[in-house]
Amino acid sequence: MRLQKFIASAGVTSRRKAEDLIVAGVVAVNGQRVTELGTRVFPGRDRVTVRGEPVTAEAKVYYVLNKPDEIVCSAAGSVDDRGRATVLSLMHGISERLYPVGRLDYHSRGVVLLTNDGDLAAALSHPRHGVVKTYHVKFQGKLSPDEEEALREGVTLDDGAVTRPLAELFAFRETEANAWYQIGLTEGLNRQLRRMGEAIGHPVLKLIRVALGDITADGLAEGESRPLSPTEVGQLLASVALDPARKPSKAAPRRPRKK
Repeated sequence: MRLQKFIASAGVTSRRKAEDLIVAGVVAVNGQRVTELGTRVFPGRDRVTVRGEPVTAEAKVYYVLNKPDEIVCSAAGSVDDRGRATVLSLMHGISERLYPVGRLDYHSRGVVLLTNDGDLAAALSHPRHGVVKTYHVKFQGKLSPDEEEALREGVTLDDGAVTRPLAELFAFRETEANAWYQIGLTEGLNRQLRRMGEAIGHPVLKLIRVALGDITADGLAEGESRPLSPTEVGQLLASVALDPARKPSKAAPRRPRKK
């Protein structure tokens, strides 16, 4: 394992800041100062210190949070640089360093996974694995069949990016003026669903993520969290091929999930 990755996985700091520590000459391996970023170590065999303090790898932990409105998905601390509360402010009594996976914007609610497993976080965020993030989206107005098809097949966003085809899209509730849709994404561009709504002339009024893969926040009140079960962790690892002993589980047909 690369030295900077080991330091980050131990919860000392982020990988980028770990690189700064190495270059600064405050990291030692087996008593020898190391300044080369390509240095590799064997966890459990090599002794790593930062400023003389031993570094040991954290146990991997995994939590699902039901994010409320007006909470920032950030690992920078309990508040961001604008004084707004972050998801970490809701995670009490946890000593491990947590990072949110699959960020939700400030006014979106629902499922956020938090973990210190950087490999899993990176894999879940990459579209090549096809892990579906499921949302309930309320659009302004009613969508025509052509507009639904445009969303389903891909639209051009304000910066010229073209979205990938959706994993699913169907309406499951209508009000007098608007409609709710269940949408499955396999990518996660910045504010993607809101920008997709703007691209077809139907701004998003409400957005709730109801599942990340098969992980839901069912039974959790807004602001509450719970650790994932070993089975849920295994399913996530298998879905991105990080656990070679398991095969990805076959997803059951989807139906509207509870908000």
